[in-house]
Amino acid sequence: MNDFLQSIIDRDPAAKSKLSLILTYPGVKAIFFYKIANFFAIAKFDLVARIISQFSRFLTGIEIHPRAKIGKNLFIDHGMGVVIGETSEIGNNVTIYHNVTLGGIAPSINSNDQRNMKRHPTLEDNVVVGSGAQILGPIIIGKNSLIGSNSVVTKNVPEKSVMAGIPARRVGDATKGFKPYAVTDEDKE
Repeated sequence: MNDFLQSIIDRDPAAKSKLSLILTYPGVKAIFFYKIANFFAIAKFDLVARIISQFSRFLTGIEIHPRAKIGKNLFIDHGMGVVIGETSEIGNNVTIYHNVTLGGIAPSINSNDQRNMKRHPTLEDNVVVGSGAQILGPIIIGKNSLIGSNSVVTKNVPEKSVMAGIPARRVGDATKGFKPYAVTDEDKE
């Protein structure tokens, strides 16, 4: 827990103390409830897991499916409107801003054909997803990539890429370090 909170302080200049993170950051609360819900989902108490997940959504505005796979130190900044789908996989030290969707693209018909198959994205380590971005389908966002605000990503993204636009396209190289909203003018090639 201490490393998790410190990782947020390291990424957010507004973070003043670990106590303030626990008491006032919705992303911290959402991760706390996700861990409980995930425990029940793994134990096959799906209804209990979903109730906890929905309670967390009510409190935080962040919806994380209990069966999503989340690595260490996920930082959901601001958080309102974030949706993380059931088969999403998130690596270590990922930062996600508000109104981001890690969603599926399959229609809501033939649900039985879609059960137990990968439908949502995988974000590898150190990815930053800007506010409003939509990452859709069973795609992979490579390590150390930056996804610009309001981008729509529907295809795999190579490591260390800066992606922007609708549909998202590669606009730069992400070797210049962390950018809080993923893309700045200096990133454009």
